[in-house]
Amino acid sequence: MSENHMTSHEGESHGSYGSYIVGFVLAVILTVASFATVLSKAFSFWQTIAILGVLAAIQVVVHLIFFLHMGVKSLSQRHNLAAFIVTALMVLIVIAGYLFVLWDAQMNMMPS
Repeated sequence: MSENHMTSHEGESHGSYGSYIVGFVLAVILTVASFATVLSKAFSFWQTIAILGVLAAIQVVVHLIFFLHMGVKSLSQRHNLAAFIVTALMVLIVIAGYLFVLWDAQMNMMPS
C-alpha cells in the first residue's frame, strides 16, 4: 500500500486516502453547519431556506469532486461531467415546470 493513488485498469486516478479524508471532513462540516443553522433559529424562515440551499449545493459539489471523482482531467471524466450536468438541468426543468403548473392551477382555481 505504498502507492498513494488508486488507479483503475484504464489508468484514471481515483483519489488518495488524503483526498477522501478531506472530502469526509468537508461533508461533516457542511452537515454540522446545516444543523446549526436550523437549531440556532438565528435567521428568518426564508433566510434559513436560502442558507440550507447554498450549503446543500456546496455539499453536492464536494461529493462530486472528492467521492465521485467528477473532474475534467481525462476525456471520460469530462463526458461523465457533461452527462451529469445535462441530467441535472433536465431534472431542474422538470421540477420548475411541475411547480409552475401547480402554481398556475392553484391561481386559476381560486374563487374570484
